[in-house]
Order: sequence, then C-alpha cells, then structure tokens
Amino acid sequence: MHSLLAIAADLSWPFAITLAWVIGEFGHRWTGLPRISFYGVIGFILAQVQVGILPQMEAGPMLVLADVAFGLILFEVGYRINLRWLKNNPWIAVAGLVEALGTFAIVYFIALEFDTSRMTALLLASLSMSTSPATIMRVINEERSSGQVTERLVHLTALNCVLAVFMFNIIVGFWMFYSSTDLIEATSSSAAVLAASVGAGIVFGIVVPAMLRRLGNMAQDATVAFALSVMLLVALTYTTSLSPLLATLTFGLVARHRRVAFSQAQRNFGALGELLTVLLFVYAASTLEWSSVKAGAALAGALIAGRLLAKTVGVAAFSHVSGISWRKGILTGVALTPVSVFIILLLEHARQLGVNFGDELNALAAITLMLEVIGPVLVQRVLMLAKETHEIKER
Repeated sequence: MHSLLAIAADLSWPFAITLAWVIGEFGHRWTGLPRISFYGVIGFILAQVQVGILPQMEAGPMLVLADVAFGLILFEVGYRINLRWLKNNPWIAVAGLVEALGTFAIVYFIALEFDTSRMTALLLASLSMSTSPATIMRVINEERSSGQVTERLVHLTALNCVLAVFMFNIIVGFWMFYSSTDLIEATSSSAAVLAASVGAGIVFGIVVPAMLRRLGNMAQDATVAFALSVMLLVALTYTTSLSPLLATLTFGLVARHRRVAFSQAQRNFGALGELLTVLLFVYAASTLEWSSVKAGAALAGALIAGRLLAKTVGVAAFSHVSGISWRKGILTGVALTPVSVFIILLLEHARQLGVNFGDELNALAAITLMLEVIGPVLVQRVLMLAKETHEIKER
C-alpha cells in the first residue's frame, strides 16, 4: 500500500499537467476561450484538500521549473521591447508610469478602507501595479495578434513588471527591517538585489549574442541558445538569491538591442515553451487555497475594479498624444487586467527569503483565481475588438 501511495504521489504532477493540457485543448476548441484559463482552473481544483490529487508540498523543484517557464516568457517580453520607439514616443512610457502609480494609490486606499494594516495595503498596492506577462504573451501568441494595441500592451506590461518588482522589493525590505531591525539585511533584500539582478541580465544579454555571432547561423541556433541561457540565468539567480524575473526580462531587452535575429517561427520557444506554459499555470493555481480565496473575495472584487479603472483611465488619458484613438487607448488599459502568475512567483520568492505573510494577503489569492480565468478572456476579447488577431485580419 505504501509503495502504491508513493507511486501515485510521483505521478500526480505529470497527471495534472497532462489533464490540464487535454482539457485546455478541448475547451479551446469547443468554446474558443484561451487555453490558459482552463489550465488554471484544473490546477486549482486538483490542489484542493478535498480532491487531493496534487500533494501539499513546499516550493522546490516545481517553483524552479515555474521560474524557468516564466523566465522564457519574460525573455520574450524583453526581446519585443523597442527602446527607440519609446524614445521617439515618450508618451507611451508616461502613460505606463501614470497608470502604474495611479493603480498603486487606488489599491492602497481601497485596502485601507477594508481595515487592512498599512504594510499589507502597501504590499497589495505594489503587486497590483503589475500585469502578468505570462498571460499577455500566451494570448498574443495563441491569437497571433499584431498591431498598435498589441505592441503597446507588451511594452506597458514590461514597464509594469519592472515597477512592481522595484516597489515590492523595497516594501519587503522595510518589512524585514521592522521585523529584525537589521538595516543591512533589509537593504540587501531590496535595492542591491534589484541592481545585481539587472546586472546579471545585462551580462547574459551581451555575452550570449556575442557567442552566437561567433558561431554564425544565428537565426537557426538562437532559439535553443536563448532557452538554455534563460535556464542557466534562472539557476544562477537562485544560487545568488537574486530576482530571476528581473534578470530574464533584462536579458531579453539587452539581447534585442545587440541585433540578434530571434526566429519568429519559434514564438513562445516552440514545444518547450508550450509544455512549460502548461506547467506554469497549473502550478500557479495549485498554490491557492479555497479558504484564502473565500476569505479575501470581497476585498479582491473591490481591488480588481479599482485596478481596472486606474489602468484604463491612465492609458486612455494619453491616447491622442501618444498617437492612437480613445477607443484603442481604453482597450489597451482593459487588456492590462491580468496579474495572476506574476504575483504568485513574487510571493514565493519572498517566502524563500524568509518573509511569510500568512493570512494577511488573502485578497491576493482571490484576485489570482478570478483573473486566472477572466484575465486571458479579457485580453483575447480586447485583441479581437481591436481587430489585431490573425483570424479577424484574414476575413
């Protein structure tokens, strides 16, 4: 009996990932909804104690694999960032900064109205600034979309992630300082970690393209080389307690501007990216508990509404000066709604540093579950309304 239980435990994750993929494929075919919405639902259901398919386990190998999957996505986001475009049209960056800071302020005051502590409100506000690049890139690649809304969405997502990581690490640093009164420890967990993470990404972004130039035939070899480099970078950030999220995003950004051709046929890193994406969304949803979701549902609903308002108004306000219509500005702001996977990985890394938030962030569990399902659908519908998806363009 013991051996059977051990075998069942070993097979639980492969079974969950396979089941999520199968249901995602059939669900997408029958409903037309994004596959990742189904991945999240399956991961959440299988992880609940009542179901008992996925074991309750500490973050370990699955977190590393999730970080690799997320690192590949962040690399692709960074690779698509065009700094020259932002330089020629700075209003896009201004819109991103305004909507992110507006989101921080609105979420902070809403959280205080629900009688949360000031520190918890700050953490909620910093995490709410972000937009999930995993959701954005997956839906964009799945729909093969391109156009003004798509490109602005990618650029604003990257900016939101950088700002959220920065604010979150600073606030966690203060949290650790108040908990331990160790200023050195607090500092090393914030500004120094951010700078070192960016530095690691810059080094990889310079060295890997240089190596590919020496090898030649870059368009053919770039996909595998970049995938292996992202894995190595994630492993390096683990051993040095840096941020794999910020490092891989920087890597992609620098690699693009080293003029290396990344094959468009390998969006999402091909079959490897597809597999790791399923794992990423199943893992992210599996970390949520129904009790936390239920406890934070009321605050989560208010935060989602406030966040949606801030991002939509912040982007739409700069629509005309940045060169698009009000309609496309509003659509871009609405598409910034997804946030789920990014939050989970940031919190998991904070726990690795010894910062455990307990039940203080229950609202985030509810936000994550809601947007795990709704977020991809919103992005898909926005891209369709903007007439930037492949199927609509072909009509």
